[in-house]
Amino acid sequence: MLNKSQTSNLDALKQNNFMKLQNYAQGKWITGEGGGKPLYNALTGEQIATASSKGLDFAEMMNYARTVGGPALAKMTFQERGLMLKALALHLMSVKKKFYASSALTGATKVDSWIDIEGGIGNLFANASLRRQFGDQPFYMDGEMAPLSKGGTFIGHHIMVPKQGVAIHINAFNFPIWGMLEKIAVNFMAGVPAIVKPATITCFLTEVMVKEIVDSKILPEGALQLICGSANGIIDHVTSQDVVTFTGSASTGQMLKAHPRLIEEAVPFNMEADSLNASILGEDAVPGTEEFDLFIKEVQREMTVKAGQKCTAVRRIIVPEKLVEDVQIALGKRLASTTIGDPSVEGVRMGSLAGQEQLKEVREKVTQLAKSQQIVFGDLDNFEVTGADKNKGAFMSPILFLNDDPYHKTDCHNVEAFGPVSTIMPYKDLNQAIELANMGKGSLVCSIVTNDDKIAQEFVLGAAPMHGRILILNAACAKESTGHGSPMPLLTHGGPGRAGGGEEMGGKRGIMHYMQRTAIQGSPTMLSKVTKQYQYGGEYTEGNKHVFQKYFEEIEIGDTVITRKHTVTDADIVNFANVSGDNFYAHVDATSLDETIFERNVAHGYWVLSKAAGLFVDGKKGPVLLNYGLDECRFTKPVYPGMTLGVRFTAKEKISQEKKTFAEGEEIPKGMDIKKGIVKFLVDVYDETGETVALATILTMVKFKNQD
Repeated sequence: MLNKSQTSNLDALKQNNFMKLQNYAQGKWITGEGGGKPLYNALTGEQIATASSKGLDFAEMMNYARTVGGPALAKMTFQERGLMLKALALHLMSVKKKFYASSALTGATKVDSWIDIEGGIGNLFANASLRRQFGDQPFYMDGEMAPLSKGGTFIGHHIMVPKQGVAIHINAFNFPIWGMLEKIAVNFMAGVPAIVKPATITCFLTEVMVKEIVDSKILPEGALQLICGSANGIIDHVTSQDVVTFTGSASTGQMLKAHPRLIEEAVPFNMEADSLNASILGEDAVPGTEEFDLFIKEVQREMTVKAGQKCTAVRRIIVPEKLVEDVQIALGKRLASTTIGDPSVEGVRMGSLAGQEQLKEVREKVTQLAKSQQIVFGDLDNFEVTGADKNKGAFMSPILFLNDDPYHKTDCHNVEAFGPVSTIMPYKDLNQAIELANMGKGSLVCSIVTNDDKIAQEFVLGAAPMHGRILILNAACAKESTGHGSPMPLLTHGGPGRAGGGEEMGGKRGIMHYMQRTAIQGSPTMLSKVTKQYQYGGEYTEGNKHVFQKYFEEIEIGDTVITRKHTVTDADIVNFANVSGDNFYAHVDATSLDETIFERNVAHGYWVLSKAAGLFVDGKKGPVLLNYGLDECRFTKPVYPGMTLGVRFTAKEKISQEKKTFAEGEEIPKGMDIKKGIVKFLVDVYDETGETVALATILTMVKFKNQD
């Protein structure tokens, strides 16, 4: 019998026409031909849907993405793409409740679903915020200008443009929403469309969200397509402009990575494979310390969240040999308090695996591991399930192994049971702990719980080459730590070796995986025109109107103010020292200049910059609202009394900002409803010989003339 919650979840699928799942291809929802693959409620074993992709033309889907979705995204600026993601995130958050019902059918608890659903939406928010690190163009200028000639008339730069292909994401079953959103957020920011292939067993949840995304009409047509059934054969149609990502088992990933088409076309392939992640207890974290308690709590959580079905879950528990018994007892107590069953029942803390196929596979791996190590907690057959029939649902008990000789009994370093299964193993000293962690042959993550900075440093430097991420956990960060198993959008997620050798997310780094970096060369003037960003040494335009009296729309790249001149005096240096309190000897003590590079008292660099501001600023009230910041400040030549300084003040780059919106009736802070943008100005301070003595980029906030 289904309980009330399960009946509601099943009804939700039926009401959304999910008895036969649909694919979204070429702007249409298409039900695959034939019977399709049956999908089941992980809690009850009841069939809830079928999924088929038969009849889809993968080549045409990819062509549609390249010719419809790709051009639309590529034309958008980074600011527009970021705002698009923000709007999508806000929309999905407003309707998030509708995803939880379907998520429960995967065996997920409310916490598990929260990680998948709201964690996935959080990826959209995080990537949307990255727009502030990019300009207001469809492309990105990477790094600094490279001077390629003595006279400065020939320079080079790197430009990054969206690839003209499609991102094909082949995702795992354990995070049907997070797995999709963490990837598409990045390729959309880069300006590249996506075709998403979730694992079929839990694709009904992905389909629910994609329907909501499509109905919102926030994304341009062709930006996102979905395959619920098999995608076998899709890689046959990739080209050099496409990107393929894979999340799942190492064996499947290696098979896909060797596909001849990927090799022939040199297609980027990003693999994020399940790995044998480790958590290490520092020798200082003995029973009675906060760190020991944190370690036990963290390992128990990583074993039971998503029923251990996480690519980042702790599979190996590496502890000082003198603390093995303490860890075994403490961890066993916490695991014993974990109630298994239907997540809708009060008190249940661990749901089921995603399906009977997964349960069978995990049981087989546990049996294999049990040949070389001892089970000290849990039983494959004898355990209690609350609110469900354990013989129908895909339930299993947490299984804790003890391996007393991990250097010779090595199955634990090679075999992964993708469920609530982990192994305790001892180490004699920190070098052994590092060796054991690295015996996983490359992992997505490891963690060390310690309050000893020397232990932490030695471990990090020793383990980093074999790990994609390392968490150092202690009482100082525990309250805000996101934990061992949580990849973060602004940090890379991936790992070497067995973990796949790939990188996902990573903030700006992730976005650049979907862009082509190209070196461009030419004159500063030509590169300024091509990149729409003023290059030092390029031609500029002087006007009758000061740039500070121009609205955002009126300012052109290259608009320049040539200021009046100022001759530096000793009094300038003395006065600035008095005002600032900067009495560094080179500025105020002529007797201390022996064996230095200075000929006499030198002007403060910040005086030079401050004086430059006094020269280029137009003090009258106008469209400039405020000074927003300072970038890339360098003092390139000593400035002495008697030298005469001038400034070339040139509009370098413009970045529009969205007008902040407020809810009806909400009090609007003064000046916050103004439409505005950021203008970057190059400050080139030069002396009487024409040689540059200081270079900086300042950011000003400038009002739009048109406030609509």
